[in-house]
Amino acid sequence: MRLLFAALALAIPLSAIAEPVACPDAATVKQVNACPTTEELKYTFDGFCGSNARLYSPLDTTCESFENYRKLKDVALWESADGQFANYQSCDMPKDEMAKAKPVKISVSQKKGLTMLRCDYSNGTYFVQRSRAKCVVPAEGTCPADGPCVAQCE
Repeated sequence: MRLLFAALALAIPLSAIAEPVACPDAATVKQVNACPTTEELKYTFDGFCGSNARLYSPLDTTCESFENYRKLKDVALWESADGQFANYQSCDMPKDEMAKAKPVKISVSQKKGLTMLRCDYSNGTYFVQRSRAKCVVPAEGTCPADGPCVAQCE
């Protein structure tokens, strides 16, 4: 019985140790689903932008033209190599442009018990990790030019 309590006492502090979480290397991120075809976009444009679709949000310009709609909806899911970070990226972005991007900023926010760790890249894209861990980022959240961009999460 004493061994059980000792084991539990040791396990609790270990779970509270902060671990580094680094922004993914842009050269290793991958697209995980296909971009929609023009036919799929036209079909969903007709449904999404039907006669009554925009009555509830008159300030939304998405349905003013197919091009506006395509810019919003022509996206594909991308993930880090380990699957921890993800985001939808424009299908207009060349894959080699993503590979060349460098992390420039790391930030953390919380919403309804979820922590969102966001890594912004030099090409204007970003990736997000969602977890229940508590994370702390460096003071200004800027990433070093010559090293990884890291947050401490527990």
